[in-house]
Amino acid sequence: MSTSYYQYRPTGSLPVGVPIKPSQQPFNPGHTRNLSAYSQLSASPPERPESVSTSGAGLYSAASSSYAGSESEASMTGATSVDLLDYMNDRLSQAYNPIPLDQSLAKQAQMSGELNAKTRELAALQTQARARLAKTRANFAEGMKAAKDVQQDLEWTQKKVHALNARAARKYPEQYRAASERYPAPVDC
Repeated sequence: MSTSYYQYRPTGSLPVGVPIKPSQQPFNPGHTRNLSAYSQLSASPPERPESVSTSGAGLYSAASSSYAGSESEASMTGATSVDLLDYMNDRLSQAYNPIPLDQSLAKQAQMSGELNAKTRELAALQTQARARLAKTRANFAEGMKAAKDVQQDLEWTQKKVHALNARAARKYPEQYRAASERYPAPVDC
């Protein structure tokens, strides 16, 4: 069984190269970054504890001494070792700008407050409209009752007038005819 190990040799470039089309401009973010710091970064493979072995034969421990040599070799060339998690965390914290999010949250809270105020105002106006509608219905019902009472009174009065006219026409026919000619009855439409 042969032992194999990975030896890292820094190349002096970014950790991951992204090809750029010749007609395409490179990405220019809204805020400035220290690009010279990225040119000095290099990543080393993750280190395993010595208790971990690949096939139970302790191959990693044999490779760790060679790996340590490559680490010292990398430090002699000027490249530094960077923890990938720290590197990604730093990149994310530099790329993330919380100010627009804070502003949008403030606007959202303000709009929510305005919406709640308008909702309360609308509920108050609906309650007021319901009270007015109930009062209007009560007034309408009272007016309808008064109109029916007036109509009944008018019908009773008209019946009485017709009865009096008929009695006067029977009892005093000549005077009734003369009065009718002098004061004709109004024509109903």
